[in-house]
Amino acid sequence: MGDRSASVQGVGLGFRLGLAEAMLEHQTPGWDFIELCPENYVGVGGRRARLLDAARERWPVVCHGLCGDLAGQAPLDHALLGAVRELLGRVGARWYSDHLCMTHIDGAEIHELVALPFNEAAARRCAARVVQVREILGVPMAIENVSAYGQMPGGEMDEVSFVRAVAEEADCQILLDVINVYVNAINFGFDPRAYIDALPLERVVQIHMAGHLREAEDLLLDTHAMPIVDPVYDLFDYTLKRLPRAVPALLERDGNFPPLAELEGEMARMARIMEASAHDRP
Repeated sequence: MGDRSASVQGVGLGFRLGLAEAMLEHQTPGWDFIELCPENYVGVGGRRARLLDAARERWPVVCHGLCGDLAGQAPLDHALLGAVRELLGRVGARWYSDHLCMTHIDGAEIHELVALPFNEAAARRCAARVVQVREILGVPMAIENVSAYGQMPGGEMDEVSFVRAVAEEADCQILLDVINVYVNAINFGFDPRAYIDALPLERVVQIHMAGHLREAEDLLLDTHAMPIVDPVYDLFDYTLKRLPRAVPALLERDGNFPPLAELEGEMARMARIMEASAHDRP
């Protein structure tokens, strides 16, 4: 990752409009960096631009995309990617990540993260798209494992094998979303620790943590609107102890915003786990 990632460490918080003013007013924040979704700031001015400018002056920034359509077949939106590249330079983004999924169907943006069939053809297509996007943006790129609520037909491998295949073919990094691993493990009945063990952990550059909603005993929804639960903290701890090096971890909260003090409590627990795991890392 080079010098770009040198100042991104510790625990971060997603920079959301519902939290932005409170974050900027906080004199002693309990986070070390922020993550933002660049599509929300491309071509905007006014209050949103002022908040962004103030935030980038205070914290290191990483950018997490929403519309890369890494698994789709629609043509790349070069105008959007060009604007995103400009914004990445403006905020000094250390890297760019996006979801390993489809966001377009029949050329239309559906504002959903849709899973895809886990097969070799899809893996090659995703890897080629990752390489294209990385070349356009001009920064290191990471792919994120996504939550799912059904399995697409045509699969030939399990999810973790698919993630590994794309990362190795594209020679890219991984943004490991621990809550997505946990959600999918419950929804599809696999061992989340075995999933972690099967990943190319040397490629992990960042971790996401968040809360979820239990819709049924065997169905979890990745909402980013609830507190993190103990089993997810346990999986976070397990993951950190197997990583070959320390990586930054981010708390995602996208709705049902509590007082910042509650989020800082979650980040403080994450930080304690990270500190303790450093003594057990191989």
